[in-house]
Amino acid sequence: MAEGDAGSDQRQNEEIEAMAAIYGEEWCVIDDCAKIFCIRISDDIDDPKWTLCLQVMLPSEYPGTAPPIYQLNAPWLKGQERVDLSNSLEEIYIQNIGESILYLWVEKIRDTLIQKSQMTEPGPDIKKKTEEEDIECEDDLILACQLENPVKTLEFDISENQPEIEELPPIDHGIPITDRRSTFQAHLAPVVCPKQVKMVLAKLYENKKIASATHNIYAYRVLLRLQPDTGLCSCFGVIGVLFRLLVHIAIECYIIIFPAYEERDCEDDGETAAGGRLLHLMEILNVRNVMVVVSRWYGGILLGPDRFKHINNCARNILVEKSYTSSPEESSKGLGKNKKVKKDKKRSEH
Repeated sequence: MAEGDAGSDQRQNEEIEAMAAIYGEEWCVIDDCAKIFCIRISDDIDDPKWTLCLQVMLPSEYPGTAPPIYQLNAPWLKGQERVDLSNSLEEIYIQNIGESILYLWVEKIRDTLIQKSQMTEPGPDIKKKTEEEDIECEDDLILACQLENPVKTLEFDISENQPEIEELPPIDHGIPITDRRSTFQAHLAPVVCPKQVKMVLAKLYENKKIASATHNIYAYRVLLRLQPDTGLCSCFGVIGVLFRLLVHIAIECYIIIFPAYEERDCEDDGETAAGGRLLHLMEILNVRNVMVVVSRWYGGILLGPDRFKHINNCARNILVEKSYTSSPEESSKGLGKNKKVKKDKKRSEH
């Protein structure tokens, strides 16, 4: 296999696992070998009016140089409406060539369905399905966060103008997932600089149970902002003081915007590619200034690819729980409400 194909294959696998974690039972594997998948998308999870099934096949060139091969399945989707939706998906691909786009496609379709549900025409008859989730929870794995002395920082240069943050951030622990005697548990902490990442890891390792985990996989994303260098101002007496004052006033008034950059990293801790997959999930969910650690205690039975699904599910669940992102159900409801408000406002203006 060529190096490019291997890279595409890895990116595809990361995207597939992220999509399965985000959409849960809405995501269905048709043919794993051929990489054919289907996702059921509706305007409202609890009370759907409009539903569509998006079937995709991922060619070996995706996402580098080729788009997914897709099919839109819905009995009501015909004529110009089908053409418009297809054009929207293809436009998303053109605007994001070389990037993973399945999440963007799904949310675009959901957005279209929500807009359609706001129209006066009634939706087709759809049977409401009930879903039951069996969550195995072990009380001894619900860990309490203890605040103690911070530890040494990572080897990153932090600007002198950026305020130093010495406090250990709060650490939250998710509900464990157990499968065939292996247990997975996520831990989350808000971080605003790379310095805090090491502090959080050190704090977690003080817990003997976490320290004894087979793997402690983590990923983080931190948005940092460059600070103006006003060090030379002190050399020019009163003029320097005035210049420094003007710079800070300009910053406060947003007249001068200093560029921001993102610091990110991940760690597999012996679970090959798990850290990169976790980071990819965070990128798809667009969460920043947070780190997620997933501990796995191996139970003696190989889980195969399911272990990556559990790692992503643990991470996604705690991100939803702590409001860093919303579940598909909440996002569809929220978007629907916003559009309804806008529509009512437009009517009132007329």
